[in-house]
Amino acid sequence: MQQPDRFLNRELSWLEFNRRVLALAQETGRSLLERAKFLAIFFRNLDEFFQVRVANLQDDAASGLSGASPDGRSAAQQLELIRERVVSLSAQAQACFAEDLRPALATAGIEIAGWDDLYEDERSLAMKEFEEQIQPVLVPLAVDPAHPFPYVSALSLSVGALVRRRGGGPERFARVKVPEFIARFRRIAERRYVPVEEVILARLESLFPEDEILDAGLFRVTRDADLELRERDSQDLAEEIEASLRRRVRASDAVRLEVSAALGPRIRELLIDELDLNPDEVYEVEGLLDLGRLFEFYDLDRPELKDPPWTPRQVGDLPSHASPAAIFASLRDRDILVHHPYDSFSGSVESFLHAAAEDPAVRVIMSTIYRTGGPESGIVRALEGAAARGKQVVVLVELKARFDEAANLERARGLERAGAHVVYGLLGLKTHAKIALVVREEEGRLKRYCHVGTGNYNPLTAKLYEDLGLLTSSDTVTRDVARLCQRLTSGSGSRRYARLLVAPETLRAGLLERIAGEAGHEDGHIAIKVNSLSDPEIIDALYAASRAGARIDLVVRGICCLRPGVPGLSDRIRVRSFVGRFLEHSRIYRFGSAARGSEYWIGSADLLPRNLDARVEALVSVEDPRLCHRLDEILGLYLDPQVRAWELHPDGSWSLSAGRMDVQQRIAFPPDAAATSGRP
Repeated sequence: MQQPDRFLNRELSWLEFNRRVLALAQETGRSLLERAKFLAIFFRNLDEFFQVRVANLQDDAASGLSGASPDGRSAAQQLELIRERVVSLSAQAQACFAEDLRPALATAGIEIAGWDDLYEDERSLAMKEFEEQIQPVLVPLAVDPAHPFPYVSALSLSVGALVRRRGGGPERFARVKVPEFIARFRRIAERRYVPVEEVILARLESLFPEDEILDAGLFRVTRDADLELRERDSQDLAEEIEASLRRRVRASDAVRLEVSAALGPRIRELLIDELDLNPDEVYEVEGLLDLGRLFEFYDLDRPELKDPPWTPRQVGDLPSHASPAAIFASLRDRDILVHHPYDSFSGSVESFLHAAAEDPAVRVIMSTIYRTGGPESGIVRALEGAAARGKQVVVLVELKARFDEAANLERARGLERAGAHVVYGLLGLKTHAKIALVVREEEGRLKRYCHVGTGNYNPLTAKLYEDLGLLTSSDTVTRDVARLCQRLTSGSGSRRYARLLVAPETLRAGLLERIAGEAGHEDGHIAIKVNSLSDPEIIDALYAASRAGARIDLVVRGICCLRPGVPGLSDRIRVRSFVGRFLEHSRIYRFGSAARGSEYWIGSADLLPRNLDARVEALVSVEDPRLCHRLDEILGLYLDPQVRAWELHPDGSWSLSAGRMDVQQRIAFPPDAAATSGRP
């Protein structure tokens, strides 16, 4: 039986995470364009939250499902609380922009001016640019008996207007989409920018030369973005993804309407009716809509307003610019732990896969692909090149990686054209494991090498996400990875592993066994670093371990539904969170004590029901004493009271600790490290 007071609400916990992101934008001591970037991330995060989580709750509420979340709230109750929090957080974010960032940007020579603030020569320039570069790509769509209400694409900024023929006649609603390929902020002087929608509103009559404008304002629609795949054994998964993408474009699935304060009530009511929304799904914005577009300013060549660039370290155990044979020789001698972005991704994981693609002794390359970046991805090109050279290349492309479905389908088609064997995931399971396997012929025998990581094979995010990876030639680990690859490609094979914990078969049970094991020792200690923790069974196991006397340290970047510090329940559990320049993305699991020894695991799995039960995930045990010591050092820094951390309280609130040290800065520049060429 669930006890609501044992769990924090998942959705409200996520909103608290986004509050921590907003706090980065509010820090006056941070570089100005970094603050603008974090404010943009806050709004982009909120968009995705509505697209996925709020959309699911709205479906549950509409269907009348009576089930409650683990904290005991119905879908309708959660939606009510979400709206309350979102209104408050959005108001704080808008105030941060209007009262702090916007004036600070202006002082730094990046002034965002409204149409009414422009000088006459600036207005003339803006109108000329409108006629030459903006108006030709605008398509006004009117609603009348011959023209139905137009489809409003997700997250696009739109102008809504009521128009009427000059001299009288019926009123008509018209919508003008602001194309996403148009720069949102138009430079109209050396130091001044104007939002493009203000220029469009000022020149709206030119789009309706025979009409008078009765009312006009801005709006933005958020739609459900969670593809619901109807998987059947007889269907082709790639075709189903393509069909689902088409359904996304045309589906009537609005979940949120944002409107400018200037948009009149008649247009609002029309939009609510046509989009089939409730009034409490409408959010009025005092200020600029879609501040996620502040990312445009981060692209300006203003290095003095950004953090200094960071140059990753070359991995010491991998020779720089080494031949493929030298890279494999290094891995035969020792396991290598890489920590991105502090350690070079291109000089480690990419080098490993490029060496495999180029080495004539390599016979087979197998890899999972979840998110790889754009078509320029060096890893995808290396795999294509290996296939073209006649190597056996097998790639499992997860087509259901949310928001990357179309890109992954394109990557898969390119790999197939190059001659690679492409597997499109498993029916009913999303493949989230990060594994790569290489089989090489050496002295007449076949030798395996592999990589098991916490992050995607994406050279772009490897510069922004904090992740770990194990490169090894261990016979035990590589045999396990080979067995997992066989399962992924054939749907059959051994499900017994020596040094892997694999979801959905062995991961949950393996973690529960280890948590319970620590509860049985006087010096029981559990340290876990993950992105999210919401699984009720895992949380209850941690509570039981705490009651038994085990000490539990959790580092959770985002969602955490566990209540720490509750007398008699979780007295010995503390939860910390870190948000900063790099996205904390690695997963580390440590069980044991200094006296008894500890075991260490890294991998792709967070502690959410979907990761443990509905995805293919993999954790690998790290046994080399040198690498275990390094993992101890990393965890020690995150748990150090001297570092600045967010700490979770029993009521679900978070506060900053008294520590002053930045953990990412400390990892990048340990006290005994040699000088490097960049700073984070």
